[in-house]
Amino acid sequence: MDDFWQFAGSYWWLIFPVMGVLGGTGNAWRRNARERHERRLEIVRAKAEIKSAQAGMRAAGRAPRVAASAAPPEPDRSEQLEKLLAAHDAVTKRWLDYELDVAKLIAFPAMSDGRQPLTAAFLRAKKVADRLRPASLKVKLSASALAEYRNAVTDFEVAFDVAERDARRLRDSTFTATERKRLDTAKQLLSMATDQAATPAERQVAYRRVREELDGLISIPDGAIEVLEKKVALQLPAGAVLPPPVAAGAVLPPPVGQGSPAAVATRDGSPPSVSAADSASAGSSASAGRSASAGEPPAADASDAARWPVPRRGSAAGPHA
Repeated sequence: MDDFWQFAGSYWWLIFPVMGVLGGTGNAWRRNARERHERRLEIVRAKAEIKSAQAGMRAAGRAPRVAASAAPPEPDRSEQLEKLLAAHDAVTKRWLDYELDVAKLIAFPAMSDGRQPLTAAFLRAKKVADRLRPASLKVKLSASALAEYRNAVTDFEVAFDVAERDARRLRDSTFTATERKRLDTAKQLLSMATDQAATPAERQVAYRRVREELDGLISIPDGAIEVLEKKVALQLPAGAVLPPPVAAGAVLPPPVGQGSPAAVATRDGSPPSVSAADSASAGSSASAGRSASAGEPPAADASDAARWPVPRRGSAAGPHA
């Protein structure tokens, strides 16, 4: 026993490395125990995930059949193409209502003016949609081609709506006062050219004056001119021929009947004036015509009586005073 205590007293410092070794051994044992516990937990979680996956696969085997029976059928591409063609034709018809109607061209000139930015954008969108339009419903389009045509038709619709609203907002505000007066005169003449109450001569004159007033203001498409000529021709008697358009600045003969509505067809919109001499001349000509038709001699004109005085009986100027 004395030897032990003598050894311990001489080598007491060995307690520190021994405690370090014992502490490291204890830590290693605890670490291994924790790792064994974590592996057990991982095994338990893996088994649970496997069971849930198996249950999901069994449920997924029945789900596709139920979803296939409940989902609505996808629309056929031919039906989609038919709707797109109908929308394309509807916008084109709305555009032709402006393009072929001279009255609308006068009221909303911006719809035919390619210098307007919104109108130019609409015309570009129309060209793209027309280029992508299939020839018929029998054409088989791929999914990408159908989507491209759908986007083009949508852009076409939106561009037309925007251009139409802008044209209705502007109207004739981009013209000067003199040009607006010419447009107003053209509106009156246009109603005269298609008026059944007017005479054929008045309608012909009104048609020529419409072309003259719009010359240099609005570029009328050939289709609109053809439609207008057909409307005027329906009002004219059989065999009548429309006169050619008159160049700007040409002098036109006065319409038949100064009292008729054709008298308003003047450059400044004011009715033509008739002098008193012209009225007297017209009245004397009419009375002379009635006398000639009745077999009576024409009445003496006041100017003839002034040039050739007839002496009265019993006057001092006679030969037998």
